Amino acid sequence: MAKTINAELLAVLRKFQLAGEWTKRKEITNIKEYPERRLSRLISFTFNRQIYFVLYDASAGDDTAIVLDHVRLDVPNFIGELVRNPLEDTMKAYGVPHLGKEVYLLVKADTKVRLDHELVRRYPEFSRSTIQKYIKSGAVQVNKVVVTSPKYEVRESDELALTPPSRLDTSDKELPIIYLDDNVIVVNKPAGILTHSKGVLNDEFTVADFFRRYTTHALDTSRPGIVHRLDRDTSGVIIGARNDATAALLKKQFADRTTKKTYTAVVDGTPKLTQAIIDLPIGRNPAHPSTFRVDSKGKPALTSYEVVRSDGKLSLVELKPKTGRTHQLRVHMQYINAPIHGDRVYGKQLKDGRLYLHAHSLEITIPPSARKTFTAPVPSEFEGIVRDAV
Repeated sequence: MAKTINAELLAVLRKFQLAGEWTKRKEITNIKEYPERRLSRLISFTFNRQIYFVLYDASAGDDTAIVLDHVRLDVPNFIGELVRNPLEDTMKAYGVPHLGKEVYLLVKADTKVRLDHELVRRYPEFSRSTIQKYIKSGAVQVNKVVVTSPKYEVRESDELALTPPSRLDTSDKELPIIYLDDNVIVVNKPAGILTHSKGVLNDEFTVADFFRRYTTHALDTSRPGIVHRLDRDTSGVIIGARNDATAALLKKQFADRTTKKTYTAVVDGTPKLTQAIIDLPIGRNPAHPSTFRVDSKGKPALTSYEVVRSDGKLSLVELKPKTGRTHQLRVHMQYINAPIHGDRVYGKQLKDGRLYLHAHSLEITIPPSARKTFTAPVPSEFEGIVRDAV
């Protein structure tokens, strides 16, 4: 069937003197046949990187307006023009007899669009942001040449090839499971592990990759099972949802602030007060958009802390955030001149790269209606680093 239609279209191109005797049928690509009507038949295809339409029509009478109207029955937004009949001895301007029918050849207007826009049109299963990441990673070819700019202009007739990178194999990676049932999974996240990747492209193991084995929630995203997050450098308790209903329940509790979170940290120096509540709004730092700062125009943020012990240089503290702003604990402790030990962003990075912040416990309600507290032991280095405290 494919050979038959290719041969038919090649014969039409030859009649319009756009193809020669040496033109091969495989040079005609992207063939699309539209539903046949009572008096007309429409086919589109690509030839020499140009999009053409062939219209078999018994009623147009070589009237260009009628021909265009009949094409637009199937392609409402069609913009283009008819190819003239090249035969000198015919009285007709456009139609050419072919196989006992009148055939018209139309060429679509050669418009250009951004590469990312055209790929979204061709691959609607991907979002534009995902498409842009694929382009920048070198996963897209235009006419067999790799293009890495989403703004690159292409024609609809250009040959585009998208080869999404294969998913990183993390089947041999494990995380310590604290609790597991039919609805939730709770793990002790090590420091240095991302909660989830920022997009579809990911070259490292994340908590979300681990949760993917245990959940049906958000499997088509980079955040399967994820309902809250911990910073890469923070260790400790993180809970995941194993189904959509549980995800909705858990997310609502985090949004409504009905969860209770307790962190253990080592901070530089000694806070002036042994215990206090820090009630200071936090906003993004415009000078460094990936970081945050105390800002009167920011979002409300509330943290209570208590010093467990201190040796004057370092202090072991317990932190209880009442809100869940990004980098909240790190920003608040920096503001009171007691940055978290090893904080490479808000304090001073250590040679071992460790941030001394640990999500020690999480109290939350899980299905069916059980209030649970999950705990991850405080890393031994937290205790050891201030063991000589007085």
